Amino acid sequence: MNNFRYKNSRCSRTVEINMAPLIDMVFILLIFFLVTTSFVKEAGVDVQRPTARSAITKEKVNMVIGVTKDGLIFISGKTVDIRSVRGHVERFLAENPEASVVVVADKASQTGTVIRVLDACRLAGAKNISIAAQKPNG
Repeated sequence: MNNFRYKNSRCSRTVEINMAPLIDMVFILLIFFLVTTSFVKEAGVDVQRPTARSAITKEKVNMVIGVTKDGLIFISGKTVDIRSVRGHVERFLAENPEASVVVVADKASQTGTVIRVLDACRLAGAKNISIAAQKPNG
């Protein structure tokens, strides 16, 4: 009978749930997703893209450089000079060596400006460079 009372008093303890390991796991998952996510740097300018029947959709675009019809160049929403494009692309490629660069040029922009941007990207070491276009309606 003594054993029975001992078991009864032992079972009457309150049960506590320790939340610390659960919170630790949530933070570890959050850090994992932040590290493995690739962030897209937008050009920060709206342009009228030219149409092309052979246009394809790129799933993974990492850096976008915008060229307006006035010849302004935008990277991450800020106007940059043509001379600093190479430095921006080099810095970006140092962080992401396999990244791709997309030049989004307005259909009324000057070809010379677009060529200078493409040249700066190639001189910076970008291997995967493309020009954005949209498919025609119809």
